[in-house]
Amino acid sequence: MTKKTIKVGSRDSQLALWQTNFAISELKKVFTDCEFEVVSIKTKGDKVLDVSLSKIGDKGLFTNELEAMMSSGEIDMAVHSLKDMPSALPENLALSCYLARYDHRDALLSKHEDGIMGLPENAIVGTSSLRRASQLRAMRPDLEIRDLRGNVNTRLRKYHEGEFDAVILAVAGLERLGLGAEITEKLSDEDFVPAVGQGALVIESRVDDAFLNAGLAKANDPETAQCVLAERQFMTTLDGGCQVPMGAYARMDGDIMRIHGFVGAVDGSTILHGALSGASAESQDLGKQLAELLLEKGAGQLLEAIRRS
Repeated sequence: MTKKTIKVGSRDSQLALWQTNFAISELKKVFTDCEFEVVSIKTKGDKVLDVSLSKIGDKGLFTNELEAMMSSGEIDMAVHSLKDMPSALPENLALSCYLARYDHRDALLSKHEDGIMGLPENAIVGTSSLRRASQLRAMRPDLEIRDLRGNVNTRLRKYHEGEFDAVILAVAGLERLGLGAEITEKLSDEDFVPAVGQGALVIESRVDDAFLNAGLAKANDPETAQCVLAERQFMTTLDGGCQVPMGAYARMDGDIMRIHGFVGAVDGSTILHGALSGASAESQDLGKQLAELLLEKGAGQLLEAIRRS
């Protein structure tokens, strides 16, 4: 009997393919009678490297092409870094499986000791993230923030060639590629709030694929799902994305969830923080309430000014 083949879409970077193959290894525990075939592509976000992410536009930069392939039936599902997913999805597609989250924090790679505060005056720091740049500028207004695009190895090469005094990357990406030794410091998620969904992998599929979705539900990690859905609700309520400096991180303590989030000005002159705790069963409500708390503090005016600029 011929085994059913499940076609899995992926970006073609080394990290994306590692993540896709890791996801497949987890799914094989559920889909024991299926074969998996990886279909890899370059997305718009992978191709356009000479323009900052915030200027390209953030609606599906790393996902649109894969979603089109799912809709046409070229692939059955796609593996994404959840932090790359826009808040709104095509109606025929859904995030069907959240794999257990890895480390969610940001990593500082520096040629100097004592972390961000130990960097010399006017040090050059590389990052492609408005979220990271905003928090860096709030901590150290003197720093020179320069855009850093490309895959993990490209960014590391530019750092080691001396273009930057320090760079900030995700802990998860570095450690998944065996590059954890490059990390100078793992930044506290209270002081340096991570991106929504950072460290989590998600599988997207067609809503009407009953066979696939039944198996994906078995592979889903409930705690990760609850936490990242709260974070995504925070982002959705604020209508945020790559063009807005914002972040959130939710954690579980038994049946209690705590979520911490921030919204900042691009230049770091204003940083709004908030945190809430509540029953894990109300996780998405907590994300919405946290966003509303920050809106009461003035996040709406801050976000409007960023979008107009």
